Amino acid sequence: MLELGITFDFAQFVMDNEMYKMIRKAVGGISVTDANMAVDIIKEIGPGGEFISHAHTFENFKREQSQSKLIDRTMRETWLLNGGKDFTERAYEEANHILSTHQVAPLAPGVEATIRSIVEEAEEEYGIKKK
Repeated sequence: MLELGITFDFAQFVMDNEMYKMIRKAVGGISVTDANMAVDIIKEIGPGGEFISHAHTFENFKREQSQSKLIDRTMRETWLLNGGKDFTERAYEEANHILSTHQVAPLAPGVEATIRSIVEEAEEEYGIKKK
């Protein structure tokens, strides 16, 4: 636990966030409506028909599938042609990008004092000595 408190990998945080978004999408369930279930399209195409090339499938595929900035879902040849960067390499690039471009807005007046009072109250409650 001590090591965890003093060691931190920004790329791992970015990877964890990406996985969290994918899991949240998966456990969010499937919206069951006539439009989402493509009832009209099923009737139009009929039994034994082919749905993959239908416009409805294309229009809804990206909306329904989790979208990852860091996981490359292209075929291996395409992935290699595009540099072949794995999840970790992409996460380090994203973490460095965030750290180099993020702008921190100043706190609204009074917020810092409120945070300080919460910390001081917790220190007093748990008997933490101030340095």
